[in-house]
Amino acid sequence: MPLTVFGAPLSPFVRKVRVCLLEKRLDYQLEVVMPFTPPEWYLQLNPLGRIPAMKDGELCLADSSVICQYLEEAYGQTARLYGNSPVERAQIRWLEKYADYELAPLTTFGVFRNRILKPSAGHPCNEESVQAALNQKLPPHFDYLERQLGQQPYFVGDQLSMADIALTSQLINMEHGGELIDAGRWPALAAHFARVKALASVESLLPGEQRMTAKLIEMGKRTSQPS
Repeated sequence: MPLTVFGAPLSPFVRKVRVCLLEKRLDYQLEVVMPFTPPEWYLQLNPLGRIPAMKDGELCLADSSVICQYLEEAYGQTARLYGNSPVERAQIRWLEKYADYELAPLTTFGVFRNRILKPSAGHPCNEESVQAALNQKLPPHFDYLERQLGQQPYFVGDQLSMADIALTSQLINMEHGGELIDAGRWPALAAHFARVKALASVESLLPGEQRMTAKLIEMGKRTSQPS
């Protein structure tokens, strides 16, 4: 029986789990559950109502980091995404947490939500909040990540890890919202973003996401037109 992931494709947390599964070459199916208004049955899987959740047989799990770490431990014969030593595992978990807790409020809930989701639902974009995220709040985070990356192709060790996947998942939402990393200011981070985006696992998801984003933008244009 394939694994089942519950969530919406444009969620960076759902994307993180899907890329993890693809890198590990584990079969799964996606059952779309929208955030904010999940069906009652979903609350039996995750009483918080957040996405993603996952079922593996009779086991139900919620939270993207919990899910990915479970996959790492339960499917030990697959590609390793949490490093090869206690030090690497600690560094990867720190950067994964950094992406989820520090970048997400700005890239996803700041830029993407204001530029894409709110207009599609008939609500105005708070462009002041977007500009504050881009010009004031995100640059110190990008400075930190640029230093952490240095001249390495990946954040931890010499291979792809969940640190790279988690950080890129958040930056993809910023790109969906019309913004890219300034390669002149953060060249290593911009190159890393392009490198991870070019992975077959990530590339396989992006066309569908881009179509969804285009539809949401079109919906936003229609709702903003006077009747």
